[in-house]
Formats: sequence, structure tokens, C-alpha cells
Amino acid sequence: MADLKLTDIAKTYGGTVEVLKHIDLDIKEGELIVFVGPSGCGKSTLLRMIAGLEKITSGTLEIDGQVVNDVPPAQRGIAMVFQSYALYPHMTVRENMSFALKLAKKSASEIEEAVNKAAQILQLEEYLDRLPKALSGGQRQRVAIGRSIVRDPKVYLFDEPLSNLDAALRVATRIEIAQLKESMPESTMIYVTHDQVEAMTLASRIVVLANKGIAQVGTPLELYERPENEFVAQFIGSPSMNLLAGEIIETGTQTVVTLDGGGTVTSAVPTRDNEKGLRVNVGVRPEDMLETTGDDYLFEGKVNFTEALGEVTLLYFNKVGDNDAVIGKLPGVHAGLRGKSVRMKAEPEKVQVFHNGKSLYYR
Repeated sequence: MADLKLTDIAKTYGGTVEVLKHIDLDIKEGELIVFVGPSGCGKSTLLRMIAGLEKITSGTLEIDGQVVNDVPPAQRGIAMVFQSYALYPHMTVRENMSFALKLAKKSASEIEEAVNKAAQILQLEEYLDRLPKALSGGQRQRVAIGRSIVRDPKVYLFDEPLSNLDAALRVATRIEIAQLKESMPESTMIYVTHDQVEAMTLASRIVVLANKGIAQVGTPLELYERPENEFVAQFIGSPSMNLLAGEIIETGTQTVVTLDGGGTVTSAVPTRDNEKGLRVNVGVRPEDMLETTGDDYLFEGKVNFTEALGEVTLLYFNKVGDNDAVIGKLPGVHAGLRGKSVRMKAEPEKVQVFHNGKSLYYR
């Protein structure tokens, strides 16, 4: 398996359309790295450049210390699983999985051993003699993954492999991919998705792409609990983090912010004396907001609409002052809150503070 190093990678089309710039990333052997970001941010383009399917405009890509910018895709030791299954419909599962090995002139015994091993890992033994049309969508995707496993590549690339599956199959196949990674701990995998749940549950580290570059790299919980900027704060998590404008009135090991909507909130993010009076945005996730009747609230508003989901209830508040609409997420059922004025608070360690779009925690 392999380490990857991307140094100042850039991609432009026609010399004028800039898609990616200044991509610096180290991927260690055995990691499962997930690329996420909004549509058009370049995550699939970056994956295709690693695979050799897109030419790198500038910068260097190293695999195990070797620069591979000009190395053909077939010689990079990479296997790619696409969004579409791309199985040969006239071939059985066994034939689909063994096809690349036959082209590589492997012996019959080597092919049989590799196919049987992959089939065991993916629980496909009983389907080896079936045609793709006799398989479910999830089983077909497993065959596509198995076709990669038999090649024993240095790096596995996954380009939104679950997007064609329905919700139930997506959950089941996601668990299977997680179990596959556990069974192959030394395998290096790079996974592109638009689904936050996939990113949070599968990744060793997440790479958030935005504005033609990398917004933040970190473990799933690092991105969730300590986003470096407002974009990551609102992109990770559903519903998005609430951002409330205000001004710092007390600094120190904890920070007190008075909000434009009338509330006051304390954050565990430390601030300096010269930051008193600074205009900031306070960030609080909907699930970290608590109902209160006291005077230590950060927000008070009328509940315009509720969504009772059983395990949680989403509260949608009317906009107050210059604050954006606020969303709260309370555990359990709270059907009686619609139309009422409710005060919400948050514990200091759950409150983020941003200035000019960047977290004061990382300054």
C-alpha cells in the first residue's frame, strides 16, 4: 500500500478556467480520506487527477515517493470504483472480477485465488456464477469493488459509489465499505461523496473543498466540534450551524458576546484584551441548543414551524433583528411549542466564535 503527497496541485481548463489551486495534502498509508464539498468544488476532478484520468496543470503528485504526473493510469497502481457499476452484462460475477487479471496474463490459479479471496471479503461467494442482471444494486456495487480488490492496488479510489442506491441500500453498503476497510487496514483509500453521513462515518480524515482549494482537513469530530471557518461550520452538520451576529463584551479564558437579537452568550473560546468590542458571529449547532426560562439565554424567538421526527423535534424560529433564521433541535417530541416564544441557550464549550469568517480558536 502507499502514501500519497499532493504539492501545490492546480487544474485549469483552456488556460483560463481555474478549477483547483494550491492543493497541498499528505495521505498516509492505511488512511481512508474522504473528499467532500458543494457541487462543482472540484472533488471528483481531484480524484481523477490522482487516478491519471485528468492531466495535472501544475504541482506534483507523489505515490510512495515517486512523482507520477506523467505516469499512465494503468501504471500508477490505482484501482477506481465509479458511480456507475460498469459491469459487463454478458459476464458472470466471477468473469467480471477476473477480467483485468486475465488481461494482465495472470495464471489460472492466481486468478482463482484472488477472486475467491475478494468474494469472501465481500460476501459474494454464492453469486459468483450469476449475471449482473440477477443482482441487486448493492450487490452490483460490491462486484465493482471486488473487481478492484483482485488487482491488489496501492490505492483505492471511490467516486460517489453509493449515489445510485436507494436509502436502505446506501446504509447497508456504507457499513459494508466500513467493514471492508477494517479487514484491509493497510489499504489506502480515497473516497468522494456529497453525503455528510458517509463522510462522518467512513473517514479517517475529511478534506473539505471550497473556493477552488481546501477549506479544512481533519478528523470527522475535529471538523464538527472545531471548524476553522464559517463555511466548514455550516457545511458539516445537518441542519447547518446557526450564526448569530454580536459584539465581544468580555475577554479572557472565556468570551462573553452580546448578540444583536438581545441575548448574551458565553463561549469557551479564549480571547485577548484587545479583542473587546470586536464584531463577531457566534456559532451554535441546532442540537447544542437547550430550552431555558432563565435570563442567560442566547436567543429568544417565536417558533414559526416545527418538525417532529420522533427522536428529535426541529424548531424553526422567526427571524429576529439582523440574525438569520435560527433552527433548534431538541430531543424527543415537543409538538406544543409551535407559535410560542421560546428562549434557547447553549453551554460555553459548544459555542464557536468567528471573526471575518475565521474561527478565533485557531488564530
